[in-house]
Amino acid sequence: MARTAKPLPSLDWLKPRLAISRAASLASFFALAALLLAWNLMFAELPDSLFWVVTSFQLAPLLLLAPGLLLGNARAHAWTCFVVNLYFIQGVLAAFDPAKAWFGWLETLLSFSLFCAALMYTRWSFQYARKLAGEH
Repeated sequence: MARTAKPLPSLDWLKPRLAISRAASLASFFALAALLLAWNLMFAELPDSLFWVVTSFQLAPLLLLAPGLLLGNARAHAWTCFVVNLYFIQGVLAAFDPAKAWFGWLETLLSFSLFCAALMYTRWSFQYARKLAGEH
């Protein structure tokens, strides 16, 4: 049985959703990076010699994605959905430790919001491009 293609939404419907999802993904992205940096600076009891190693190891995946996210690249947002799962796992694990519970829940919340916003931006961006190309 042949499947009927679902019609694409209109450009007027997609434009505000693209802007909102991109703003939400950027806000979540920078909040997550700031949370990791603030936690390592103020609350994590890291020796001075390990501070930059741990911080750079935690922030490296985000820094690799930053240029694409800032440019609004849909593929960078799609890759962010994969990478942010590492932070979600780290947040859930930290939430079980009473000393890091608030940090864990906040990291989980930020990574979940980044995942959802980046996913929706990716979906709507590709729909927008298909609509501009003349697809119905």
